[in-house]
Amino acid sequence: MLGVSWDTVRLFLHVLAATVWVGGQLTVAALVPVLRRAGAGIPKLAARRFAQVAWPTFGVLIATGIWNVIAVRAKVTGSYETTLVVKLVVVFVSGLAAALHQWARTPTGLAVFGALTGISALAALFLGVLLAG
Repeated sequence: MLGVSWDTVRLFLHVLAATVWVGGQLTVAALVPVLRRAGAGIPKLAARRFAQVAWPTFGVLIATGIWNVIAVRAKVTGSYETTLVVKLVVVFVSGLAAALHQWARTPTGLAVFGALTGISALAALFLGVLLAG
């Protein structure tokens, strides 16, 4: 069996948190039409419950992301650094858009900020894979 290191733990926690943050958003988005048929207030209840899991997970993403940067600081030059900066901007957009989606009160606000959250979360995931490669 391969040995377990702090690098393994760090990467595991980051990938687990990304799975919940990104995968949870995709799952909730897919369930919204079904939840609406179950009752007008049901999607809002589901979103509130997801937020209770998602926001702490976003915090884990930020913490393990900082840990990742510290662990690979020697690689943070040139194109790696540029990609990392783009990822950090996209992560910021994802968190901000999620907060704006949570506070939105109009169907348009919910749609726009929900879409922006999902797209930016997927972009951050892609950039993370790119950085790991």
